[in-house]
Amino acid sequence: MKQITNTILMVRPISFRMNEQTSINNYFQEKIDAEAVIVNKNAQKEFDDFVKVLKEKGVEVIVIEDTKIPDTPDSIFPNNWISFHADGTVGLYPMFAENRRNERREDILDALEKKGFIIENVMDYTSAEEDNIFLEGTGSLLLDRVNKKAYCALSDRAHEELIIEFCEDFDYLPVIFSSYQSVRDKRMLIYHTNVMMCLAEDFSVICLDSIDDKKERKNVIHHLKENGKEVISITEEQMHHFAGNMLQVLGGEGKRYLVMSSAAYNSLNKEQINSIEKYCEILHSSLETIETCGGGSARCMMAEVFLPQE
Repeated sequence: MKQITNTILMVRPISFRMNEQTSINNYFQEKIDAEAVIVNKNAQKEFDDFVKVLKEKGVEVIVIEDTKIPDTPDSIFPNNWISFHADGTVGLYPMFAENRRNERREDILDALEKKGFIIENVMDYTSAEEDNIFLEGTGSLLLDRVNKKAYCALSDRAHEELIIEFCEDFDYLPVIFSSYQSVRDKRMLIYHTNVMMCLAEDFSVICLDSIDDKKERKNVIHHLKENGKEVISITEEQMHHFAGNMLQVLGGEGKRYLVMSSAAYNSLNKEQINSIEKYCEILHSSLETIETCGGGSARCMMAEVFLPQE
């Protein structure tokens, strides 16, 4: 079982903008005072530059073009609706925002099969949408694939009963907690686990300050340390620059990289950078438009493909 992969699926946006349906509980989103065409054009440039950075290091990037219809302003974040597993299973997830449900595309699975990836089984949780129960893929679930643990911060987009169901189906141990950010002097639940925490092979970058309950915080640290992971702590301020939204990937010749946005990288201090660089090189690219309007960053844009190949 591997924790990281060389193959990433990404969706190139066609009508990217601030999604009014997700901004209800994604407090990272902000309006940009620019025409929609300009916003989308800037997002496409950031996307293309980011893909180039990954490919230059030997990461296999499968780019899927978004479609104009239906309207999917958040299609750039595919990891929320789909996950890929080493036993050939694909997970499909229930989405909080109605317009995000249109991102689920069967032709993406067909495209992967044409490239020689084997899909044995589809675990489809999407019917939970009818009961207003959600679990947004690896945005909500941080999977320690080697040690079979699923870290998950509860929110409107991550319901406990579905986390437990996923863990029973995939044979993971749930590590469940609540994670908060300060919004206008109130402590509000963070919408996705992967903005406050990153899980790599030998370390975790995590905003421990966001876990207000001391017992829960202690439990998360215990599980990480139990599996030999160094805990690299970031502040809430750094989290707001997407320093929790990172993903470790394999490049050419098996070289490891931690991928993040330039905003995330620039928010880190020397000590944190040194801690990460003990394990792998850092790759970063500017994602300013995507982060501001979309409220997601580098990790959200990458759906890791662990499927077996022919």
